Amino acid sequence: MPLYHTDDQAMLADTVTGFMADEGGIKQQLRHFRDINCQDGFGHGLWKQFAEMGLTGMLASEADGGLAMGHVEAGIVLKEIGRNLTPSPFLTTSVMGVTALSDGSDDLRGRWLPGVLAGDSVLAVAVDEGPKHRPERIAARAEKAGNGFRLSGNKAFVVQGASADAIIVAARTSGSDSDVDGITLFAVPKDAAGISHENLRLVDSAMASNIRFDNVELDGDCVIGDVDGGRALLNKVLNAGRIGAAAELTGVGQGSFDVTTAYLKTRKQFGKLIGEFQALQHRAAHCYSELEIAAAAVIKAQQLLDGGSEKAELMVSVAKAKAALACNLSVREGVQMHGGVGMTDEYDIGLYMKRDRSLAEFMGDQYYHAERVAQLSGY
Repeated sequence: MPLYHTDDQAMLADTVTGFMADEGGIKQQLRHFRDINCQDGFGHGLWKQFAEMGLTGMLASEADGGLAMGHVEAGIVLKEIGRNLTPSPFLTTSVMGVTALSDGSDDLRGRWLPGVLAGDSVLAVAVDEGPKHRPERIAARAEKAGNGFRLSGNKAFVVQGASADAIIVAARTSGSDSDVDGITLFAVPKDAAGISHENLRLVDSAMASNIRFDNVELDGDCVIGDVDGGRALLNKVLNAGRIGAAAELTGVGQGSFDVTTAYLKTRKQFGKLIGEFQALQHRAAHCYSELEIAAAAVIKAQQLLDGGSEKAELMVSVAKAKAALACNLSVREGVQMHGGVGMTDEYDIGLYMKRDRSLAEFMGDQYYHAERVAQLSGY
């Protein structure tokens, strides 16, 4: 399968690239909402524009009013979100949340998807319970209570957790904390009694929340998929989030590379443009090559996911690890080549470095996924 976009995907990329450059730029979105201390961390007006373009329902089925596109298409949007550092709930809502709800009942999809497709609702996904990504261990418990469940436990660093209209929660309904089976996913309304938040502003100015569920009463309609049999659906949601984060990382790395090469072409030292010095040209060429390799790994993983390949999970971890390495190289070299001004808030390159740090941790860092590649390869 060729590692480039089809004609339709290239047209989508052209449209999204122009839209994000016009509406999602750093000054009007990231800097604006950071400087006004916005507690949602993103602009609802832009989210509404996402909906008007059909982007919020890219992964939803046509029967649910969506576009029934795949991860390649969602990755096109995420790369431009990364390139422009646009604060948006697209990854948690339209990629991970919609993927989870795709296995929900007609009533559940009908309750939450119309708001997502209209740009009126936001979803969050709560899986991890500590500072690092460890979905293998889930201690939050949901016990049978009447016709529903009673949910108790903690979830950590839930992106958009306090802003979400519904939180997709992975909880244990049977077994011990590290068992593979016994997991169930729930769509928990934000106004359910017993939920409390500790709001967090992350290093990249995004908003997250440590969430406490204290005997939260849920009716049976909140269950997504099968009771006790939610591990496969959870893995599906995680893979969607991981490849989405990898796509956004390639965008962050590309955006960092773009502003750095532009700086090399304007900054003079010793009477010459610094981009004329061979040492800096070699470093820029190294970044370019690594970003191209990462982009190829990402699109391969997206194609395998969309095709339902059994090799998709392995390739997703390859892509997440490689994208993290390439993006980190790009932002570190970018700050270095900017010199001292790269550490100031006046220049955007430092914002790319902050986003890289936050996004690299989301859904597992490079070390987690390198180990996962080894395990899935039989080592």
